[in-house]
Amino acid sequence: MNMAKILITGSSDGIGQAAAQLLIKQGHTVYLHARNSTRASEAQKSTPGAAGVLTGDLTSLSSTRDLAAQANSQGPWDAVIHNAGLGPSNSLPKTADGFPSTFQVNSLAPYVLTALMQKPKRLLYLSSSLHSGGSDSLSNLKEESSSSMAAYSASKLHDIILANAVARYWPDVQSCSLDPGWIQTKMGGSGAPGKTSTPAKAIAEFAVGKSPVFGEKTGVYGNPQGAQNPQRAALDEGKQEEFMKLCREFSGVPFPK
Repeated sequence: MNMAKILITGSSDGIGQAAAQLLIKQGHTVYLHARNSTRASEAQKSTPGAAGVLTGDLTSLSSTRDLAAQANSQGPWDAVIHNAGLGPSNSLPKTADGFPSTFQVNSLAPYVLTALMQKPKRLLYLSSSLHSGGSDSLSNLKEESSSSMAAYSASKLHDIILANAVARYWPDVQSCSLDPGWIQTKMGGSGAPGKTSTPAKAIAEFAVGKSPVFGEKTGVYGNPQGAQNPQRAALDEGKQEEFMKLCREFSGVPFPK
């Protein structure tokens, strides 16, 4: 197997860390990501063999831009896994940039990182089956949602919209989205039925270009069991264009086509 160089955001614990550990065990070069230096130190200790840890707080646009610069200094990458995210119970207030925190971390930050980083061979955006109940309205993204669950569900729809838009813009890059399932993590809770090993395996297979879920296809949404049909809005090219335009306006970062 050819060895790959991979960046996984949000890999200081949970699914991201489990995928990193698996890839490292296979001999690949893996960089972790944590939101600050304390978390970075913890991540490095709990994931021996990681090539390094990049730091960046995704609730801050300036910090997200800096993370992209760090990533470019360590690239090029075979795969970038956009795993970082805030969960359905998130109660953080609006960010200093003026956006609801769930939207900024789960939706806007992946856009900024993708736009500013050098193209990898493969891009994977972590979504959720809960996206199916997310609002497809993009008219009030700067406003707080009616509930944290509504905000989360909408953001996971945004991740599929983003993955599909990138797949159209960059046909030379495989861009897909993955529902990891309801997993026992800090986000999923101890009562979740799934283990991190299942999505970690799916992520690792995609990262090295050996995914039985996605194969060589791009613009596909799936879970560890196979490809799935996302909410119809995720396939709407007009909706994709609207989302990318808003992200460009909100962040000041144009998307290179």
